[in-house]
Amino acid sequence: MKDLSTLRGNINEIDNKIVELWAQRMECSLKIAEYKKENNLPIFDEQREKELLDRVGAMAGEELDHYCRELYEKIMTLSRDYQQKYFDKDNV
Repeated sequence: MKDLSTLRGNINEIDNKIVELWAQRMECSLKIAEYKKENNLPIFDEQREKELLDRVGAMAGEELDHYCRELYEKIMTLSRDYQQKYFDKDNV
């Protein structure tokens, strides 16, 4: 087994990638907000979120399904909040 320092180094490398991908995801979320605003669409799309949760849960596998769904519920909440900020910026 690897030592704790090596394992934590691995976690740090993974975290770096996650943050980079998170920033990319939020940029895409902002572009979606722009589209939704231009087309008078609501921020919340229940069907889309259900499909996403089902997809990522299945990808994670049975053991991690619940945890992955919880993670993505939070991710979607933060994405909606970020989109709402865009929707509200012209109304201030």
